[in-house]
Amino acid sequence: MPTKKVALYSRVSTDRQTTENQLIDLRAAAERHGWVIVDEYIDQGISGTKGRSHRPEFDRLLKDAARKRFDLIASWSVDRLGRSLQDLVGFLSEIHAKKVDLYLHQQGMDTTTPAGKALFQMMGVFAEFERTMIQERVKAGLERARAQGKQLGRPKVSAKTESNIQQLRTTGMGKLKIARTLGIGVSTVQRVVG
Repeated sequence: MPTKKVALYSRVSTDRQTTENQLIDLRAAAERHGWVIVDEYIDQGISGTKGRSHRPEFDRLLKDAARKRFDLIASWSVDRLGRSLQDLVGFLSEIHAKKVDLYLHQQGMDTTTPAGKALFQMMGVFAEFERTMIQERVKAGLERARAQGKQLGRPKVSAKTESNIQQLRTTGMGKLKIARTLGIGVSTVQRVVG
C-alpha cells in the first residue's frame, strides 16, 4: 500500500495563541501512521467563523487538495476547520469529491478507515437533517405570521412617497438622485418606477 501524503492544517483565533501544540500532536500522528507530511497550512489569529476568503492558508489547502498534492488532511480538531456545521459539511463534501481523506486528532476521526468513513457519512446525514429542520421552522414561522395578519416582505411606501417618486421621475431625474432627494433607498425607487 503506497504511503499516504498528508497536509497538516492548524489554526488559532488570536495572535496570543500558538499553533505549535497542535502541530506537535499532528506530526507525531503522521509519524505513527507512516504518513509523509507534504505541507503545513497555518492560519494564525483568524477566527473559525471567518469564511474561506478570510483564511488564506485554509484557501490554499483546498486549492492544493484540488491539485492532488496530498491524499489526507490532518487537523487537531474539527473546530480548527470551522465553527459552522454548514461550512464544515461543505468542506467535507469538497474534499470527499476530490478523494482526499480527513484525520481529526481530538475526535479520533480517520476517514481512511471503514469506521471513519461511516462517521463521515453520518455527519452528512445529520447536517441534512438540521437543514431540513431549519427550513420547517422557517415555513412554520411564516405561516403563523400570515395567520396573524402580519405584513410579510418589504414595507410598502406611502401613497404620497410613491406620488413624489413618480413626479420626480417625469422630470427626467435619475433613480439615485430621486432616492437622495427623498431620503429613501434606491431599491424603493426602483420598485415604484420599475
